[in-house]
Amino acid sequence: MKAVVSVLILVLLSWQGWQKYQQLTTPESAPLALSASGLSDERPESRPDRPSGTTFRCDGRTHCSQMTSCEEATWFLKNCPGTQMDGDNDGIPCERQWCQ
Repeated sequence: MKAVVSVLILVLLSWQGWQKYQQLTTPESAPLALSASGLSDERPESRPDRPSGTTFRCDGRTHCSQMTSCEEATWFLKNCPGTQMDGDNDGIPCERQWCQ
């Protein structure tokens, strides 16, 4: 019985790992930013020095903690599927963090 449970846990963890890998390697994911020191983990859309009027891109982010402004959160809510940023469904995302 322990062996069956162990195999099921291994299969579940492998499946979750594969899904995460697919999410990170899809063409929709934003490219890494180049900095003076090389590649950076920072996505171009999340840079605070982003000029006003820059268009955003659906890149898999769905939560307020992944946004950098009310403008960005609002755009994601209106344009990207699966966002989880409007708990009261009033059309205003991230009311506690960005859109007060």
